[in-house]
Amino acid sequence: MSGILAGKRILVTGVLTDASIAFHVARLAQEEGAEVILTGFGRLSLVKRIAKRLPKEAPVIELDVQNQEQLDGLADAVRAHFGDDASLDGVVHSIGFAPQDALGGNFLNTGWDSVSTAVEVSAYSLKSLTMATLPLLEKRGGSVVGMDFDAQVAWPKYDWMGVAKAALEATSRYLARDLGSRDIRCNLVSAGPIKSMAAKSIPGFEELADVWNTRAPIGWDLDDPEPAARGVVALLSDWFPKTTGEVVHVDGGVHMMGA
Repeated sequence: MSGILAGKRILVTGVLTDASIAFHVARLAQEEGAEVILTGFGRLSLVKRIAKRLPKEAPVIELDVQNQEQLDGLADAVRAHFGDDASLDGVVHSIGFAPQDALGGNFLNTGWDSVSTAVEVSAYSLKSLTMATLPLLEKRGGSVVGMDFDAQVAWPKYDWMGVAKAALEATSRYLARDLGSRDIRCNLVSAGPIKSMAAKSIPGFEELADVWNTRAPIGWDLDDPEPAARGVVALLSDWFPKTTGEVVHVDGGVHMMGA
């Protein structure tokens, strides 16, 4: 099969519904020639059901990024599907979570327990996931791509998740620094808002999303995850061989607009 990911093996996290960016990354990766394996957390039966909606049903591995035992076993779980000599060419980090009291305008009152959860799941897990898959990535070199939401500014109601995304951006840069010698790139795609399951958990999401309705110079469709997914697939491919530590904005241009 031809395509920009022909012959590659890609692990994709964060597929929960077919409205998620991660689902469309997995779909496009398959259409571009890759073998895809998914991870799921919590509602594993739902992830397996969604996996059947891909062009080719993808295997699903259970992974809680706060569970060190599951992280330690991830490489072996991938080998169980791809073979003992398996390698990975790409890993997609599409994982984020903040407790409700860390969102919605409660920034000044949020306690450390909730903040630490947001940072661990949404930022530190990029390092955890990368290290868990490192034995497979370093065989041929590879590409790690994470999903970001612009952390250059303070957004309404986004609160400690915004801080976690800033930590994600820094984590990606340090991974890029330390893994470059192993021919592993680490980049982020900063996407505009999409009406996904994750978005529904953000209080005031509509207020946030309304910014894109008025400020995106080339427009933005809240119901279309594909532009962001295409950005991820491009970074997984060999078309960006010397790009690392970068944040690629796929947001209709909102990030660069002034007043």
